[in-house]
Amino acid sequence: MTATLNSQLHYRPVKLYDFQPPLEDFRSAVLEGLQRFPKSISPQFLYDKRGSELFDAICTLPEYYLTRTEVQLLQDHANEIATYLGNGALVEFGSGSSQKVRLLLDAAPQVQTYIGLDISRQHLYEACTALAQDYPGLEAIALCTDYTQPLPIAQIPELQNRHTIGFFPGSSIGNLEPAEAVKFLQNAAVLGDLIIGVDLKKPASILEPAYDDAQGISAAFALNLLTRINRELGADFDLSLFTYRARYDETFGRIEMQIVSLAQQTVHIGDAKIRFGNGETLRTEYSYKYTSDEFQMLAMAAGFQPIQVWTDAQQLFNIHYLKRL
Repeated sequence: MTATLNSQLHYRPVKLYDFQPPLEDFRSAVLEGLQRFPKSISPQFLYDKRGSELFDAICTLPEYYLTRTEVQLLQDHANEIATYLGNGALVEFGSGSSQKVRLLLDAAPQVQTYIGLDISRQHLYEACTALAQDYPGLEAIALCTDYTQPLPIAQIPELQNRHTIGFFPGSSIGNLEPAEAVKFLQNAAVLGDLIIGVDLKKPASILEPAYDDAQGISAAFALNLLTRINRELGADFDLSLFTYRARYDETFGRIEMQIVSLAQQTVHIGDAKIRFGNGETLRTEYSYKYTSDEFQMLAMAAGFQPIQVWTDAQQLFNIHYLKRL
């Protein structure tokens, strides 16, 4: 499904390709996730419009070192990274507010087309429109889809028979189990080469505050999932009976983000009854951390050749350039 949404324009209109999963898919995924043990729901469902706004706020927090470290790396190495981009299409996975891709577009004015991929349609379209306004020569395209699934490339004319390169900042690859990460990378490889941000392993004393901040914005982001389920599926979650926590599991090398029930209770979603025990958890996200070598092994298993890696002085974060074999 495609649409062009524009008003009086002094820039090229943004084309929207809408492959957003239907509400029934959301309902099925939520019910399936809540009825398994332990309970878990895919992190993709955190990103409705409010969730996307809260995540943007998280990225500005003093505890959340990831964004500022990656932005600094991009600023320091943008000209070098730009040499890999060519003049084709730059495809950003999980475009969010598109702050980081601007650093690449500034360094690579030869890029002709930007394609933002995200599951939050409104947030995505607004971000692409802002890019189109600020880069009048740029063709900006919004592709609303679940990018963890095979990409609908055959239905996107702008991706046919041209040089493309993927851009996946934010270390969102860490939200996937390692086997899922390999599958995602295999799907991404159909586009071409890939520039990707990866968070490195480090002490829990740094990691846990980054995912459970003092202001409670990370908690609001997670609990907004319950608000969304109430609103869109007619559920009756009482948010006062749930809290949030984030813990680093050093054995698995991952942060585990969970909503925790504060009482024994039953939640209704239509005719379905979901029982929670006191202290029972609902996992919203994992965030796996890697060493540089561990991540490059994943990339090679997916059909990429690691070419370049940029790392900050504190050894907090990597940006990798991967070449499709």
